[in-house]
Amino acid sequence: MHAGESFDGAYAPRIAPIYLTAGFLFDSFDHSKARFEGDDGGWTYSRVANPTNAAVEERITALEHGVESLLVGSGQAAITVAMLGILRAGDHFLATRSLYEGTKTLFRENFERFGIEVEFVDDPHDLGEWRRRLRPTTRAIFSESIPNPKNDLIDFELIAGVAREAGVPFVVDSTAATPFLVRPLDHGASIVVHSASKFLTGHGASLAGVVVDGGSFDWAAHPDRYPQFSTPLGAPGSPTRVQKFGRRAYLEYTRSTIASRLGPVLSPLNAFLLQQGLETLSLRVERHSRNALAIARWLERQPEVASVDYSGLPSSPHHALAQRYFPRGQGSVFGFTLSGGQEAARTVIDAVQLFSRMTHMGDVRSMILHPGTTSHAHLSADDRARLGIHDGLIRLSVGIEDEADLIRDLDRAFAELRASEATRESLAARDSVAA
Repeated sequence: MHAGESFDGAYAPRIAPIYLTAGFLFDSFDHSKARFEGDDGGWTYSRVANPTNAAVEERITALEHGVESLLVGSGQAAITVAMLGILRAGDHFLATRSLYEGTKTLFRENFERFGIEVEFVDDPHDLGEWRRRLRPTTRAIFSESIPNPKNDLIDFELIAGVAREAGVPFVVDSTAATPFLVRPLDHGASIVVHSASKFLTGHGASLAGVVVDGGSFDWAAHPDRYPQFSTPLGAPGSPTRVQKFGRRAYLEYTRSTIASRLGPVLSPLNAFLLQQGLETLSLRVERHSRNALAIARWLERQPEVASVDYSGLPSSPHHALAQRYFPRGQGSVFGFTLSGGQEAARTVIDAVQLFSRMTHMGDVRSMILHPGTTSHAHLSADDRARLGIHDGLIRLSVGIEDEADLIRDLDRAFAELRASEATRESLAARDSVAA
């Protein structure tokens, strides 16, 4: 609630103000020169940095135990600039297969056009598979803290060990967890990204993304792999980024060379909205997780439910990892599969009144979605089956409403499902008699 605050200026505002300005005034010729040389430490242009954004960046840095953060326009932008700060044409990187589908298409299709190759690891718990897939050109490892929608958790320290052994950074998308539930940097990750539009903001009113540098990866130890950090910034003999910026070398490069030039800037207004959400993060995520566990337990008791993919349940194959890495709660985004397939999913989704039917997550309001016909619709049936995206799978993002109200809403929807199934059975029996 207090990290990143500054009460400077004539008015000393208690809340960091919104600096809605494209640029900033210079006092003189020499003043502008000093700023562009980086010696002044002041502001030049909001595409590079802005006081409102900087206050929020400091707060997120503190929350994640990092050394510096960079705000951008969305979660996809955060993943893009984070990875492009590491990778270049000809590089290869490994990623866990269970990722948000938008991230996988970004890696498979867009990164391929940059000459960057991704390879997905089938079993993230198989140390041998990680080692077999490493190549001389491998430059990074990417994963999610709580994969969406299957909740198939990773072992942070196992993968971090693979990354250390290979001499590559470990990047974690921790959108679904937030630093309230887990801090990947504390478990060996090098860099963390968030779609801050989700839980960090919480209210669903704006988009934002953030990259957090842990400052732990030794870029200078691998100058052939990551020349951007060990090449002189100016004439021969001038300092390299590592020499000039130390532990902040990666974030400085990603800010000034990747984000600033590609331009996925976050509006100071959206940064302010994110700041407001961060102030209640712990209260919200605690309630999100409590509600999700209650709903997962309720769903597991329903005869129409074939499976519930929630790591907080003892029946989950990932429960031991959840207890180890997520003692405060296991998040609130998960899937459950109805035995009745797509028609059963349609009935339940159309029947709910409190859950919002929309493609988003991490909002204070509860949301419901059918991945098979939305986020994963472009995949073949075989590919969906391999990923566990079955026809009856429904994804929930459980909000902070009263848990009894949420269960009552689902109970109403399941009652309608049972009624519709009874009607179908009755009609089938009548047709059989008639035949």
